[in-house]
Amino acid sequence: MDERYVPAIHFQQVHYSVEDIHILKDITGSFPEGRITTLVGPSGAGKSTLLKLCNGLLSPDSGEIFIKNKHINRYEPVQLRRLVGIALQSAPMVRGTVMNNMALPKVLQGETLSEEEAAELLDDVGLESDFLHRSIKDLSGGQRQKVSIARTLVNRPRILLLDEITSSLDRTSTQEIEELIVKINQKYGVTIIWITHNLQQAIQVGDYTWVMMEGEVVETGESELLKAPDNEKVQRFVKGEGEE
Repeated sequence: MDERYVPAIHFQQVHYSVEDIHILKDITGSFPEGRITTLVGPSGAGKSTLLKLCNGLLSPDSGEIFIKNKHINRYEPVQLRRLVGIALQSAPMVRGTVMNNMALPKVLQGETLSEEEAAELLDDVGLESDFLHRSIKDLSGGQRQKVSIARTLVNRPRILLLDEITSSLDRTSTQEIEELIVKINQKYGVTIIWITHNLQQAIQVGDYTWVMMEGEVVETGESELLKAPDNEKVQRFVKGEGEE
């Protein structure tokens, strides 16, 4: 990885296990500030667990995690969640309107979100302001995912974690989300860490890529590495022989 870039998140010898099963083993490395890093690898490689460590949803058994050059334990939980947002494949929503869902991060903090602010965020993700008063149940999968991303942006995070957010969408919606994430990265300088099973997507949207297997980081570099990886395991994975 290019040493000119400042790390947004840095892992130092991080381990994580569940009931003596080692999920993550000796993770050391950095996600660069203001760039898009994609995480790829077979199912069960530990990608989602790694993502949850980044915003404190999980804590490592050992090792150190630094967010913006500050130890993760020095952040208050609310402060950390504001700094590091997360959007999931399932795009979980509460009943009611788009506005109800957009306002949720502020409501949980005892604050309010104005319709003007909400409309501006919807515009950022390519939705008209009249969506604010639509019922969540009337939205398509792609529209729900856009609302989920807009809601994540309410706290103006500097780092955005994405976990398979396009895996259940059709090709058109997937392309729209890809363009949206690149736009957010470029417009606001938000650091993006994106788990994807789509290797072409990883190459297309990623500046850098981490390949994970069996809880370890086996190869990292510019996303073009997926076209000609050095590691033999990664070569087999890319050819389709490494999927479980």
